[in-house]
Amino acid sequence: MATKTKNYMEELKSKTVEELNSELVAAKKELFNLRFQNATNQLENTSRIKVVRKNIARIQTVITAKNSAN
Repeated sequence: MATKTKNYMEELKSKTVEELNSELVAAKKELFNLRFQNATNQLENTSRIKVVRKNIARIQTVITAKNSAN
């Protein structure tokens, strides 16, 4: 894992479930907007879609881990 990813994961782990849920909603909105831009040929950096999808998965993983720990 790259240090950028490690730092992001540590940041996620330090947040509460409520903060993670709000970040998840924001990431899903961003993904929707990116897909919309891609469909209308306005998106220049298409790799951003992949990054956001992976971040959504990371957030969901941390939420699941926190919920199972309680």
